[in-house]
Formats: sequence, C-alpha cells, structure tokens
Amino acid sequence: MTDFIDANFPREVEFLKALVRVPSDNPPGDCARHAAVAATELERLGFKVERHRVPDDVVKKHGMASATNLVIRERFGTAKGPVIALNAHGDVVPPGEGWTHDPYGAEEKAGAIYGRGAAVSKSDFATYAFALLALKDAPGGLDGTIELHLTYDEEVGGYTGPKWLLDQKISKPDYAISAGFSYAIVTAHNGVLHLEITVRGKQAHAAMPETGADALEAANAILTTLYAERKRIARAKSKTSGVGSPKLTVGLISGGFATNVVPDRVVMRLDRRLIPEESGAKVEKALASLIRKAGARKGIKVDVSRVILAEPLKPRKGIEGMVAALQRHARKELGVAIKPTGVPLYTDARHYSAAGIPTVLYGAGPRSIIEANAHSANEHVKLSDLKAATKIVAAALRDLLKAD
Repeated sequence: MTDFIDANFPREVEFLKALVRVPSDNPPGDCARHAAVAATELERLGFKVERHRVPDDVVKKHGMASATNLVIRERFGTAKGPVIALNAHGDVVPPGEGWTHDPYGAEEKAGAIYGRGAAVSKSDFATYAFALLALKDAPGGLDGTIELHLTYDEEVGGYTGPKWLLDQKISKPDYAISAGFSYAIVTAHNGVLHLEITVRGKQAHAAMPETGADALEAANAILTTLYAERKRIARAKSKTSGVGSPKLTVGLISGGFATNVVPDRVVMRLDRRLIPEESGAKVEKALASLIRKAGARKGIKVDVSRVILAEPLKPRKGIEGMVAALQRHARKELGVAIKPTGVPLYTDARHYSAAGIPTVLYGAGPRSIIEANAHSANEHVKLSDLKAATKIVAAALRDLLKAD
C-alpha cells in the first residue's frame, strides 16, 4: 500500500494542483464549477462520482450562489463492516492581499504547493482520494465501506454540505474523519456565534443633533460594553487542550450617509467563539440581552439577529479506535507521538458528531496550522506532509476495515 502511494504520488500532486487552479471563493460561494472539475478529475482516477446538486433556495438561504456535493462510495469484502466517511471541503476564503505567489497558480516551489485552498482543505481531497485508491489496489482482508464526502460550504457553516447530506439521508456513516490542518488528531474544537446588530435612530441636521436620535452614539455604547465583555470572557479557560478561552470580535460596522446628518442606522456584525464547555444558545440569549441593554435610550431601537450558530465539537464515545489507528501510523510515518487535542476553530466535523457519529479531524498539514499560512497569504502544503498524511490515513483505514 505504501509502495502504491509512493509510485502514484506525482499523480496526487497534479490532482491537487488541478483543484487549486479553479477558484472557489466563499463568499461569493459560486462553487458548482469547482465541483464539476473535481468530479471529472476523480472520474479520471477511476471513481464513480455521485453529484448531489443542492437546491437553489437552500444555497441562497445560506448566502451562497451554487453548490454540488460529491459523494464516492467504495465497498470492500461483504460490505457488512463499518461505513467510514471522509469529509473535505472545496470552498475557500478569498485570497486577500500580500501574496507573492499566484493564489490560483498552484506553484510548486521548495517542496511545497502554494495557493488558496492548498492547505485548507483541497489538500485533503487528494489525501483521502489517494488513500482510498491505495486500499482499492490491495483490498484483501477488508470489509466495510469508505465514502468520500467532498462538500462546498465549510466557510459559511456546513449547512448545505455535510448537514444537508445527512439530513437528506444520502449518507449514514458509522464513523467520520474530517479534514485536518496539522499533525494533530483533533477531537474537539470551539463553536462560533455570529450576530448582526442593527441600531436604528432618527435623522437630524448636524446643526441640531438634539432633534434626532443618534444611532452611532448608541452603537458606541454597545461597542464599549462588548469590549468589556471580551475582557471578561478571556478569563475563562477551556479544560480541552488547545482550545483556550472564549473570544469576541466585532468584525464589521457600517452606518450613516452624510457628514452633516445625525446617523439613523448603524449595522455591526460580531463573532463570538464558544469553548466546548459553553452552550451556544445560552451565550446567544445572554449576549443579545447585554447588547439591547447597552443601546437602550430614547428614540433608539436595537435589533439583534443570528447569522450563524455552530455549536462546539466535543469528544464523542466511539472515537477511540480511530484515534488509536491514526496515532499508531502517524508515529511510524512522522517519527513523533501525536496526542488528541482541540483547536480554536470551528469545522464541518460538528455536523457528523451532532448526528451521533463518532468524529475526528485528521489530514494533510504541518506541525501547526500557522506554518501552512491557512487563510493567509501564501497558503501552502508541503509535499512531504501530503504524502505522509495519505499513508497515515490509508493505513488507519485498513486497520479500521480489517475483516474479523
């Protein structure tokens, strides 16, 4: 199996480059073209690819333009063994500024591939596909099913990807492995709450501001309260290694329309990171109450609405076998002991766990996510890490699918 991966690694590299070269920025979330290219490339590798187009009303509800989920199912032996889903997402954050490499050039330099999505998580399209090919090349002694779930909405919450596939009963796996970011085997991560705050007041001439209701003044009071709340929650520490403290960031603000007019409307969006010990619903209720109280004054109305709520991923009973298999082969390939940990991010993995499916994250990546410049300029994946992850995943899957 290792020989197969070594011999076919040039093909794996070219496969990944082909995926990086096709933009799939989300927003705006027009990802159907990337899915079409990925499906064609996967079929060239010999896979039968199911294309599950998400209805327009569903993708638009979640702020996207188009999405097609790809599913591959490979059965081994009697197929009575476990069904293991491998999930990676093909949508990416926009490139932004500061690149010295073409974000869509898939340039190979100094043993790495550069480009948006090279690390998160188009690399795991390649990791999982070629790990599965290695199993198909030597299927003896295996019993069960491996599924690839290649989806396109992780950057906006995973609701038209993994959650949609599970809700539509397109798949019902026994276990799931989701895209990783580093050498770590991730068993927990934080959640996120995004809120939109709309402060409405009353216009007035700047020469007579007392005749209006200043929405920006009320918004300023809200901001002051939120920054005090950020300091307060920073004192809380998660018991889960790697997760840290809750976070709060006001990321967007807009309002007013003329310099000489009292602003009658200000809109803000905030990001509240949730540690595994927290309940997103309870945090939302308390935070909305805090915001409304801070903005309360004559002539002002404050609306708080949810944009997204992703509950944290918590370790679920049943992950032990996956963790042990990945640890065993990671130590062999990487020469270091890998411990289960948490990360201060949120991912699609939570949808599998919420459906009762034991779930971990593991895939191609360096020793830390920072080293890969994930979501930053010059994002890249080292070829050595890509090959190692492919071998580790393939070997772990072989252990998990061994026939009795």
